[in-house]
Amino acid sequence: MADFFVYAVKKMAKIIWEKIMKNEKLNQAYNAYVEARIPRTKPWPSLFNSFWVGGLICLLGQGINELLLYLFPSMAEQSAWAWTLVALIFLASFLTAIGVYDKIGKFAGGGSIVPITGFSNSITSPAIEFKHEGVIYGTCVKMFTIAGPVIVTGIVASVVVGLIYFVVGLI
Repeated sequence: MADFFVYAVKKMAKIIWEKIMKNEKLNQAYNAYVEARIPRTKPWPSLFNSFWVGGLICLLGQGINELLLYLFPSMAEQSAWAWTLVALIFLASFLTAIGVYDKIGKFAGGGSIVPITGFSNSITSPAIEFKHEGVIYGTCVKMFTIAGPVIVTGIVASVVVGLIYFVVGLI
């Protein structure tokens, strides 16, 4: 009986090993296919474009803030920054809706993703793309597919930092 059990285990191990090797060959073939098809980018021009476009977005935000403080001298600086964020989010959503922000993102890469405008784009794009599925199942559900994990991570991180700050304050 023990010999049959050893034989069955060896047979099963051989079958499993053959499947693993077959999957490994498929993975290698797929990786070779992807490597042949992946578009090549030039790193230095991409980095330069990311840097100056991201800087331009930040400069635009600073300009909006300065304009608000100039036009409304009694406005508190924090309020001006809040309205600046609203303006940048609206502008990015509008540019996404008319198809311009995608071109900026393709050109600038990470420079257009890092500021708040990239976050706005990540919410607006799926909402526009899935609007044909209806308001609830399309727009409302899909708009947070990309941004949802970012929001959750931000909230969890803020709670952890708050707890650390609280504990350190007790010491």
